[in-house]
Amino acid sequence: MNDSRNAAYAALLLRLALGTLFLAHGLMKVFVFTVPGTVQYFQSIGYPGFFAYLVILGEVGGGLALISGLWTRIIALALLPIMIGATLQHLGNGWVFSSQGGGWEFPAFWTATLLVQALLGAGAFALDPAAVFGASSTDRPVGATR
Repeated sequence: MNDSRNAAYAALLLRLALGTLFLAHGLMKVFVFTVPGTVQYFQSIGYPGFFAYLVILGEVGGGLALISGLWTRIIALALLPIMIGATLQHLGNGWVFSSQGGGWEFPAFWTATLLVQALLGAGAFALDPAAVFGASSTDRPVGATR
């Protein structure tokens, strides 16, 4: 049985989990691996170095946007290339992420959860772009209250 009364809270929980994961991974690239180290790593695996800056910006900015609930559907879709790139990078390492070099199941699952978030919308307790910026909001899932 589908209970639409809980859909807004399910979307909220997913949004907070995704946002926190993206923010943590982006900040790890800044403070643990450092930006120059991340650039060097991207180059070592065959990606252009400037992709590191885009990924850091996407992960930190996208994570904050998801946590706050701003433009959730757009942000979830905009983060897909990062996770698709990570999934492709890990394909040769096997399925399990504990494999040497990390497997591809975690980035693939993360990709799927971004698609689910884009379908669900922002959920409960999201900043409403209409209230903040005067734009129309299509981010709330069916059954969500304002």
